Amino acid sequence: MAIWFDDELKLGEINAGSANCLPGELDIKFVDYGEDWIQATMPVGPKVHQPYGRLHGGASVVLAETVASVGAAMTVDPVKQGCVGMEINANHIRPVRDGLVHASGFQESAGRTTQVWTVRIVDDDGKLVCLSRVTMAVIARERG
Repeated sequence: MAIWFDDELKLGEINAGSANCLPGELDIKFVDYGEDWIQATMPVGPKVHQPYGRLHGGASVVLAETVASVGAAMTVDPVKQGCVGMEINANHIRPVRDGLVHASGFQESAGRTTQVWTVRIVDDDGKLVCLSRVTMAVIARERG
């Protein structure tokens, strides 16, 4: 059974909504989803490198939180609730110098006030780059 609030996720609208903030600056694009997962990509190049020419761990964390945040937001009534990050951890497994990284987010738990997501980031060869766990707060829109 699908976890999404709406029957269809409008990936084009999600990408357009992120164009003028950090995900847009890092060229993060949502590309696919299924009943209980959502996937985005991010190009790896100088914009997201650390000084040694490898993908910066912070960029992986931005990608993971973006995927979990959008995933969580797509499971609640957007008129009544929003979702924001509470806690994130990330294990950086292997370096990437170029190409794309592909992040797939899976909802592990959905409570009334929190959600927990696992985000797996892999390289173009499908090798694990980063494994992240993200806890999201579900907040009432009336709280601001």
